[in-house]
Amino acid sequence: MVQKVALLTAGGFAPCLSSAVGGLIERYTQLAPEVEIIGYRNGYQGLLTGDFITVTPEIRARAGLLHQYGGSPLGNSRVKLTNAKDLVKRGLVTEGQDPLKVAADRLVADGVDVLHTIGGDDTNTTAADLAAYLAEHDYGLTVVGLPKTIDNDVIPIRQSLGADTAAEMGARFAKNVMAEHNAGTRILIIHEVMGRNCGWLTAATARKYHEWVESVEWLPEIGLSKAAWDVHAIFVPEAEIDLKAEAARLQKVMDEVGCANIFLSEGAGIGDIVAEMEKAGQEVARDAFGHIRLERINPGAWFGKQFAHMLKAEKVLVQKSGYYSRSAAANAFDLALIGSMTDLAVDSALEGKPGVIGHDEENGDVLSVIAFDRIKGGKPFDITQDWYLELLEGIGQPAPVAAPPAEH
Repeated sequence: MVQKVALLTAGGFAPCLSSAVGGLIERYTQLAPEVEIIGYRNGYQGLLTGDFITVTPEIRARAGLLHQYGGSPLGNSRVKLTNAKDLVKRGLVTEGQDPLKVAADRLVADGVDVLHTIGGDDTNTTAADLAAYLAEHDYGLTVVGLPKTIDNDVIPIRQSLGADTAAEMGARFAKNVMAEHNAGTRILIIHEVMGRNCGWLTAATARKYHEWVESVEWLPEIGLSKAAWDVHAIFVPEAEIDLKAEAARLQKVMDEVGCANIFLSEGAGIGDIVAEMEKAGQEVARDAFGHIRLERINPGAWFGKQFAHMLKAEKVLVQKSGYYSRSAAANAFDLALIGSMTDLAVDSALEGKPGVIGHDEENGDVLSVIAFDRIKGGKPFDITQDWYLELLEGIGQPAPVAAPPAEH
């Protein structure tokens, strides 16, 4: 019988965390109001240190407010429970301790029967490690995860929470940024979108922005030009980038409309950038999960430098929508998705059924409780699907060629 539940949010923000926390609290209050609920602060960091918030009756009564906000009320961190060296360095465990055992023992000490993790592939693979440890050592706890990532790259989940909102917010951000195209002459605008290995968010953001461009009325006679406001290139990690060919194409665009607007995934062309850095003897910074610290590399600036000369640009403007997009409150699409997933998450937890909630692409897209050992990160964006090819054709970009695998 479930008596106490713990929640945690982890990894980078996405426009779903606050709402998912609210949805879980509301569902437990509806189905099992006697169940105690706590929320560990700052993800797995709070779990290791025993730092948590108690969900009081006052919080339960007003949990619906959480649907209106972005970010996470519980706070996040990037902690990998199998990276003991990193955790020792950060003072979260002591030398010789097994972080998985520390986490498991903390859950027992706190009287937790169910742990809900809300995060992306790193969060849920860490949850899988913890769930396996709990099962192997007969701790008798149930772990139920919710898939959060604006990259929409969790295998085998069709749509992760927050991704659609992030694309919508990125398109909104772009409306203001692209207005800068006539702040001078021959301006190159690079809209850098989050997406380490997966170009879904960049493509979806460009799609929503392009749909806006197509839907509104323009007045080219006075310089309000649809052609100048539109997307001119989309670069994603899954597609090869022929710099010379694209420069030649974009120079023609620049000559005709006075600007060139690129939607760039932060992971696009990263192999070339890293190779250049290593050749120059520069260190490539990585996080606790071994991922390259893209914010230290600044891909937008790199592409700006490459294209500026070739396009004869007089000004290069690089703008990043990532933090604006990922910290937004969930839109109507995501609120509906969150509601269906949090409902199933609580139902599954009360039944003692562990796993990650999601529409299973390998099982007819049915909303299911997916076994942890089937959850993987790094699902690539399918650059051959119809809507993406139609988008590229609509902006005058050639059909993509798949890029060779690169280390990210």
